[in-house]
Amino acid sequence: MLADESDGRQRLAAREVAQVATLSARAHLSTPDAIVVVFALMRVEIYSDVVCPWCYIGKRRFEAALARVERRNEVEVVWRPYQLDPTAPALPSPVIDAYARKFGGPEQAIRIVEHLTEVAAEEGLAFRFDIAQRANTFDAHRLLWLAEHEGGAALQNAVKEQLLQAYFMEGRNIADHATLVQLASQAGMDEAQVDGFLASDKGVGEVRQEIAEGIAHGVSAVPTFVVNGGFGIPGAQDPDVFVRVLERMFEREDAARADAAAQLTGEACVDDACEVASPSS
Repeated sequence: MLADESDGRQRLAAREVAQVATLSARAHLSTPDAIVVVFALMRVEIYSDVVCPWCYIGKRRFEAALARVERRNEVEVVWRPYQLDPTAPALPSPVIDAYARKFGGPEQAIRIVEHLTEVAAEEGLAFRFDIAQRANTFDAHRLLWLAEHEGGAALQNAVKEQLLQAYFMEGRNIADHATLVQLASQAGMDEAQVDGFLASDKGVGEVRQEIAEGIAHGVSAVPTFVVNGGFGIPGAQDPDVFVRVLERMFEREDAARADAAAQLTGEACVDDACEVASPSS
């Protein structure tokens, strides 16, 4: 459980206040559940880095799980930034060299990438660590921030897929602005807008703040899946785990809304004569 789940619920409710009220047609508004409050979305925020192999694997597993959830159309998925190595240079270098330095030599690095490649293949992903280039991911996160604010979660997800594919399968430099512009265009964004954005300092403070907020709320590894601003699922879990958690969270949200609706009363017109049913009647 991440810090302060109740605050997370309040933030989610505030974001959706314009779309939450649905009136039930009743003969008398004295019926306790006459007003049913409906939250249109369950929000899943996924903290992730573009160069994280388990994040791409976790993305596929979560997608497989979501396809099995009956109320999947009520789930909004938003990508949040996290940097595994904030000090990584913009100039790329072979990822196998970075793994060798981190994990104790070339032999260890080869074993790790072979294992990751096998696991990824089980999810339909063809990882190419032999051509992957490690570079700083901050501007890639800025691009994801722009995509969310310009086109919402669907556009952001399309850009995320382009970035992951470019890094893990195509050996692209995801720190290079020209590469980012091209990937954004392939996802449906305007090239000139993206080019101008990356050349500016727009989104820098906002992305840094989102990274800091994630760390402050307990995100210490990626991927981490945060449901409705509170409940955290760490790691690239099996799809069955994601399904169970999402269904349980829907049950909890439904129960909370039912409790809230049962406490709502008020006076309103019930016919064209506008006779008002008293709450006590």
